[in-house]
Parts: sequence; C-alpha cells; structure tokens
Amino acid sequence: MTGSGGPPLQERVEHPNTVERFFLSILSVLILCLLLYRLAVLPELPGGVAFGVWLTAFLCECWFAFIWVLSLNCKWHFIEHKTFPDRLLQRFKSSEQFPAMDVFVTTADPVMEPPIITVNTVLSILAIDYPASKIACYLSDDGCSPITFFALIEAAKFAHSWVPFCKKYGVECRAPFKYFSLSQTVEAHNPSSTFHQDWKEMKGAYEKLAKKIPEAAKKSISDKFSGEQFSDFARVEKRNHPSIVK
Repeated sequence: MTGSGGPPLQERVEHPNTVERFFLSILSVLILCLLLYRLAVLPELPGGVAFGVWLTAFLCECWFAFIWVLSLNCKWHFIEHKTFPDRLLQRFKSSEQFPAMDVFVTTADPVMEPPIITVNTVLSILAIDYPASKIACYLSDDGCSPITFFALIEAAKFAHSWVPFCKKYGVECRAPFKYFSLSQTVEAHNPSSTFHQDWKEMKGAYEKLAKKIPEAAKKSISDKFSGEQFSDFARVEKRNHPSIVK
C-alpha cells in the first residue's frame, strides 16, 4: 500500500488484568469441580426419575461450561484497539492516496425506521472529512419501500449543498437534524457573517426536505411514485421481492 512505511493508523494495546484473571481462574476451577462432582455421584443414583434429573442437570452444566470457555478468551485478554485518523496525512503523501472506503447502511421498515432518520445517517456519512472520490455509501432496504427510495433521491439533491457546507465550515455534527437543533452553532458566530446566511439557507432547505418526505408518505403510491424510476416498486411485496438495484 502507498505510504505503508509511515506511522501506524491503529495500535493494539493489551491492558494488564491480573486481579480479574485470578477470579476467572477460581471460577474455572469451581466449574470443573462441579462437573467432576456430578460424575462422582452417578454410581449412587437409584435410576429412573433420579437419573433423568441428573442427566438434565449435567447436560445444562456442560453447556454452561462450554459457553464459559468460549467467553474466557475475551475476558482473559483485555485488548483495546486505538485508531489515529489524524495520521493519515503523515502516512500518505496526499488525500487522493487515501484508501477507498465503502459504508453500508441498512433499513427494513419505513414505519419502524422513519426515512428521515435513514436520510440523516446517509448525509452524515457523505459529509465526513474524507475525499469524496474515496468514499461510497450504499443503502440496503430489506423492506423494498418506495418511500425510502424517494427519500434518498431527495437526500441526494440536498447533499449537493449540505456536503460543501460541512466541509467549508468544518462541521463536526454532520447529521442535519442534530446539527440544526444546536443553537450554539449560530450563537458562536457573528450574525452578520457569511456563515449565518449560509446556515439559514441550509436550515430552510433541510426543513423543506424533512416536510416533503412525510407528506409524500401520506399520498397514494400512484401519486407520489410515478415514472420510470419507481416502476420496479409497482408490484412488490414487503417480505417477498426480487433484488432491486438503483
């Protein structure tokens, strides 16, 4: 990879946990003793119902011991991975050499997951501080909802203004619904500045977007989703539909 000789972008840090390992060892010994005890009392069982109860308890304890062994590795080695995104420019000569990045967003139900929330997620991804040519965002809608597709079309139009606005003013909270709810974003700047004017325009555009999507959801399918773009959604079932790639 280009610039592979630069500083690492992430580090694996293992924290000492001697005390926790001591208690984990004690618990492991106790579980082993319990299993040995179950096997030791087996010859003394009279049979019949008593054997059935013993077998059930023994199988449950064996399953518990199996799960304990699987989880023991994570508890025994307490590891933290630290990332250093600020080192990207130290490792690569320019931002155009950054590795390409694909981000997948999933949704399934426009009622349980309102499209405006999905739209905010997509917009926040598109506006991150990363070269636009190196990032791609994909949305997977298991519910095959035309309203979700409609919301994405409108979001794509809004992104042409939102993304440059975020990059121009260094916006860190890049989800529009959250950003415009923070009053200090305007109070921290001069009301007569260019920022304030752009902020008002962006807020107005987002409010129109946030109003347009719910209004479209209330209309009939033929009214809101006409045209070639939505023809694939005409006769699809929510739980049984072919793949539609847009």
